[in-house]
Amino acid sequence: MKGKCFGRCEPPTFAILCISSLCYLLPICFASYAEVGNEIPFTYTEGTGKGPKEWGHINPHWKLCDTGKLQSPIDLLSEKVQVLPKLGKLKRDYKPAPAVVKNRGHDITVRWEGDAGKININGTDYKLLQCHWHSPSEHTFNGTRHELELHIVHLSAHGEIAVVAIVFKYGRPDRFLARLFHHIKTMGNEEKNLGMVNPGDIKFGSRKYYRYIGSLTVPPCTEGVVWTIVKKVRTATREQVRALRDAVHDGFEANARPTQRLDERPVLFYAPRMNGGSA
Repeated sequence: MKGKCFGRCEPPTFAILCISSLCYLLPICFASYAEVGNEIPFTYTEGTGKGPKEWGHINPHWKLCDTGKLQSPIDLLSEKVQVLPKLGKLKRDYKPAPAVVKNRGHDITVRWEGDAGKININGTDYKLLQCHWHSPSEHTFNGTRHELELHIVHLSAHGEIAVVAIVFKYGRPDRFLARLFHHIKTMGNEEKNLGMVNPGDIKFGSRKYYRYIGSLTVPPCTEGVVWTIVKKVRTATREQVRALRDAVHDGFEANARPTQRLDERPVLFYAPRMNGGSA
């Protein structure tokens, strides 16, 4: 059975991704969105019997965590990256919508309950669903791991997943986190109403990004996820990062999956052509 490429997969923009990374590996090259809740416990600590190396054996539906060939996160190595200007600017069309914040047992998640807008990748619209944080960061840059990573999760009408990741180091406060800080600091196991939350307040800081095909970074580790990782490393305070970890109440110091094998997958990089300005 031939593979099915995400979006429109028009050459040359996504030919490398679809042919090299997907179409000979997966019978269907997109993921249906289903992240694990907190019903089945897993951890990020090896030696507990439920750490990342054991995820694929905890539940038969999680076997891709062990056997998958398109797993995330990865180390973004400069020498492995292919520059492709025709990827184009990431098109965001976000808008304010009602949202809630929830402790999912392994992270803190903001979920939009109304129409919070979308992004467009290669002609396909992906509706914004939620965002959540991992600390330390899951993706690394040339082996360097930073303090925090935000995942902004989107879903197309056909069930394709697209995640935008923003990595943070310690520094000045992140404004989006600052708006949520009181709710996060007082987080229990209940879901909290946030009222109207504008996802446009999430600042990317750069138009440059990496793109590759990977997976969810939590069980069931579903593959076929379109990943976009913003190149610029933004900043958050130690207190903000600590609050996100403490609010989960899982007793662990981290909720970041180790990097996975890239194998022959291409990693593409977009940078706008410079005309005397910065991107």
